[in-house]
Amino acid sequence: MTDGLPGRLNGLAMDGDVPAREAIPTIFDELDYQLACQAYLWALPLVSYAQWKTQHYDVFGATRSDLVRYLSYRDRLGLITANATTPYILNFFDLSDTGPLVIELPAGPTAGGVSDFWQREVGAMGEMGPDRGQGGKYVILAPGVDAPDGLAEDYRTLRSSGVNIMFGFRTLDPDPAHADALVRAVRIYPYADRENPAPTRIVSPDGRAWTGDQPRGLDYWRRLHEIYQSEVVDERDRFYLAMLKQLGIEKGEPFAPSERLIRILEDGAAAGELMAQANTFAKRFAQGTYWPDRAWEQAIVLDNSAQRGNGYDELLERASWFYEAVSFSEAMKSTTPGVGQAYLGSYTDAEGEWLDGGRDYTLHVPADVPAKLFWSATVYDVTTRCLIDNAQQRGDRGSRDAELVANDDGSVDLYFGPEAPRAGEYNWVQTIPGHHWFSYFRFYGPLEPYFDRSWKLGDIVAA
Repeated sequence: MTDGLPGRLNGLAMDGDVPAREAIPTIFDELDYQLACQAYLWALPLVSYAQWKTQHYDVFGATRSDLVRYLSYRDRLGLITANATTPYILNFFDLSDTGPLVIELPAGPTAGGVSDFWQREVGAMGEMGPDRGQGGKYVILAPGVDAPDGLAEDYRTLRSSGVNIMFGFRTLDPDPAHADALVRAVRIYPYADRENPAPTRIVSPDGRAWTGDQPRGLDYWRRLHEIYQSEVVDERDRFYLAMLKQLGIEKGEPFAPSERLIRILEDGAAAGELMAQANTFAKRFAQGTYWPDRAWEQAIVLDNSAQRGNGYDELLERASWFYEAVSFSEAMKSTTPGVGQAYLGSYTDAEGEWLDGGRDYTLHVPADVPAKLFWSATVYDVTTRCLIDNAQQRGDRGSRDAELVANDDGSVDLYFGPEAPRAGEYNWVQTIPGHHWFSYFRFYGPLEPYFDRSWKLGDIVAA
C-alpha cells in the first residue's frame, strides 16, 4: 500500500508487495529530488563564497593582487547581512594559483582574518589575532604545501583547510582618514613575488549592481559544480559527494544535466531554499531565545568555526547561519567582556508574527547598552538577506549616529515602518511594503551585563 505517502509517491502503482515496473522512474525521481534538497543545504557556505568571488573578479574587475572595499551604503547592498557602520575590505584567492600567499597587515585597530570556502576560520588577524593589533606579515599555505625554504622568522604561518580562501578585515578606527590609511597600508601578494610584488589596488563596487546571495535554480548547481572542481572536500562529506555524482556533478566532468535532472535540480533548489528559510527564520535549536520573555535569539547558532558539535557535525546550524549571513570567526561570538562582537537576531515581532514592511514598529533600547565600542540595530530584506534597499538608503541606527535622539533617561526608541513617525526621521529606518524583514542588534565589545543578561533589550513591537 502506498496511499498516504507524501508527494510523488502517493498512490504509487504496486505489483503485489513490490513497486510496479512502470513506477520505478517515479521512485528514482523522488530519490534524486530528496538528494538535491539535502545537497542544497550542505553546499550553502561553499556556493555563497563562490558566488561572491565571481562578483569581485567578473563584475568589479579585481585580481589576485587587489582588495575590494565596501564603503558606501550602495556598495554593501549585495553583501549578506553586512553592518552599515564599519567598512569591509576583502578578496578571494585560489592558493593553487598564487602558491603561498603573503598578507602584510599594518599596526592599528583592525579585526579580520582568513577563512576557507566552507567558511571555517583559518586564522584571525588584527586585534583578535596573534599580532594583537600590532600588524605583521602572514603567509597562507594550502593543504599539503610546505612552508617555503628559508622562511624568515618575522612571518606568521597559517595553514588553510581549503584551496580557496577569503581574506577580509574591518577597520575599527572611527576616524575616516585613519581608517583609510590602514586600508592602504595592507599588502597582499604571492610569496614567490616578494622581491617585486605587484601593487595592491583598492577596488570599489562604484555603485554597480551586484549580488552575493546564493543563486537560484540551475545556477545554484552550476556554481557548485564550478567551485567543486578545485576545492577540497573533507572525508566526512564523501556521502554528499555520492549525492552530487547522482545529480550530475563530478570532478573533472562537465556539468551537462539531462532534461530530467534539470527539472529535479530546479525543484530541489527551490525546496532547499524553503527549508533553509525555515531553518534560519524559525530556528529550532536548543539555545532558544536570549531572554525567556523576548523574541531575540543568538543569530549565530554555530558552536565554533570548525562546525563540529558534541558527537556530530553542525549541518543544520551551518545551513542556518550561512543562508542568512557570510563568514564566521570566533570573535563574532565573543565570550570575553569588551572584546569581539555579539549578534542578536529578531525574525518576528513581540507576538511572534513575521516583520512586515507595510506595518509600523518600535524598538525600545534601554540606557547603558553593554557595548564598549558601539551598538547598532539593522534591517535586512528577507529575500536577499541584504541591507534594505529603501529610498532612505539607510538600514540601521546606532550609537555612532550623531543625530540619534535619546530619551531623558538615556534610552533610545527606534522606529521601523514605511513612513516616518511623528517623532521624526532621526531614529527611523524605512521599510518597504510587500517585503518582510528581520533585524540584527550588534554589540561591538559586549560587556558583562550582556553576558549575564542583566541588561535586557526590548522586543520589536507592532504599532
